[in-house]
Amino acid sequence: MIVNIVVNGDTEVIAKFKSMPSAVHAALLQKVYALSLKLEAHVKKNKLSGQVLSRKSGRLIRSIGSRVLDTGASIFGIVFQSGDVPYGAIHEFGGKTGAHLIVPKKAAVLAFLGKAGGTVFARKVNHPGSQFPSRSYMRSSLRDMSTEISLGMKEAIVKGAQAHMGGRA
Repeated sequence: MIVNIVVNGDTEVIAKFKSMPSAVHAALLQKVYALSLKLEAHVKKNKLSGQVLSRKSGRLIRSIGSRVLDTGASIFGIVFQSGDVPYGAIHEFGGKTGAHLIVPKKAAVLAFLGKAGGTVFARKVNHPGSQFPSRSYMRSSLRDMSTEISLGMKEAIVKGAQAHMGGRA
């Protein structure tokens, strides 16, 4: 049995999913769950543990999550970085921060190492801004796993079709 899926547009995709046997839908749903979790783990283990970015506080790695959305007509696997870690996007895409004033939050003065190596104390610092290169951890993870994801989805379709046909292929 040969399974061909041709995607011409949204209407056609929705129609295909609506007519999809429940066994194929169930197999795809199971595979999307597994691949979403695997992609999330890949980001954390192979990108945010020193390979692309080094862990300092652990906030960024804890902000990575995944979920699966099954509308009945479509199945979406989503791996995301929650918006509560604002520096995640600038590391992923690169960018420039604007000039800004740095003031102490919990003390009377700031203390930091100066260019000459000694400790500098200041009530405020006029920061000129910074340029950050792209250090992709999300998009690069998806690229790393794209072949596995594609093959996994195809295998799930075949598995579901075989189950639907009573094991015949």
